[in-house]
Amino acid sequence: MTTLQMKGTWNEVKGKLKQKYGQLTDDDLKFEEGKEDELLGRLQKRLGRSKDEVRKFIADL
Repeated sequence: MTTLQMKGTWNEVKGKLKQKYGQLTDDDLKFEEGKEDELLGRLQKRLGRSKDEVRKFIADL
């Protein structure tokens, strides 16, 4: 998923992530342009998964 695709559908993706992983907060899911790696790092830490696993999960949503 590219940055543009991620930006365009982020609210939808964020809702699905919150449904699947109730422990995620709005701060965990805060998306800022140019800081995709920071977002992936937060998700990786909270979910206990690798960045590649997180990327794949988001792309599959």
